[in-house]
Amino acid sequence: MHYAAWKLFVEALELGSLSKVALLHGTTQPHISRQIAELEQQYGGRLFQRNGRGVIPTELGMRVAPRVRAWLATTEQLTNDIQSAAGTPIGRVRMGILPSAAHPLVSTLYQQIQQRYPQIQLSVREGQGAQLDTWLDNGYVDLALLFRHGANAKNGDLYITKTDTYLVGAPDDPLVQGPTVPFASLDRLPLVSFCRPNSWRDRLDHLSIEHGITLNVQIEADSLSIQEHLVENGGVYALLGPYAIASAVRKNRLKAARIIAPEITRHIALAMSRHGELTLACRTVMQLIKELAQDRVDIAGIH
Repeated sequence: MHYAAWKLFVEALELGSLSKVALLHGTTQPHISRQIAELEQQYGGRLFQRNGRGVIPTELGMRVAPRVRAWLATTEQLTNDIQSAAGTPIGRVRMGILPSAAHPLVSTLYQQIQQRYPQIQLSVREGQGAQLDTWLDNGYVDLALLFRHGANAKNGDLYITKTDTYLVGAPDDPLVQGPTVPFASLDRLPLVSFCRPNSWRDRLDHLSIEHGITLNVQIEADSLSIQEHLVENGGVYALLGPYAIASAVRKNRLKAARIIAPEITRHIALAMSRHGELTLACRTVMQLIKELAQDRVDIAGIH
């Protein structure tokens, strides 16, 4: 197989444009197009469809992409391992992460990598839960940090910590001035929440039915910054975890009360790609994440 050409294929898949790939490599679009065409000719099928905005993968392109990504990752790590003098982890680790868990967890992880394993390159992409699972399935990321609702980990996931759920309101809102608030207080309260389909929304719906209340979601927004701005301006509330709101609470932009009766907990899970063996660099990053959890690093700032 032609490593360089297949790497161009993956880059075109991710960027959606041969021109962007050419710019990345300091060459011309026709040069990239010829190399992709040679791949298509050699393997007997079209990998992309061209349109006015760029390229989109054909059914064949989508089918081979996960295996190509896994092969590229294995080949890159083999090269790194050969070049490594004493088993030092080298290479890129692609990690998917929920926006609500991104800060300052990623910052803390990056600092640890820089101090202890400077030859690891961390590549982080934000996404929602279902999206992260899809990225794991197709080999788009090596690792993902995402929420799980079940009490027991499945499919090789590692539960690294458990988080509570908070009712989040404006700083002067009387409903969130205390440390806790009963779940029943959410009855018909105007809420902003994530867009469907969303497993978190499904779980909240089930809880509301069990406890005989009505959740009044007036606006949907997947963006945490939009949710925060809406709540900060008053008149609407959000249901979020501590990592999502830590910075805004410290800056007194938002106020939060932990939901009780019942407590609504979620697990932050570390999940692994379903394709290929994990590289030494990936295993090293996994160990760092587990160490941060075991050391109980205060990455939320809410107690």
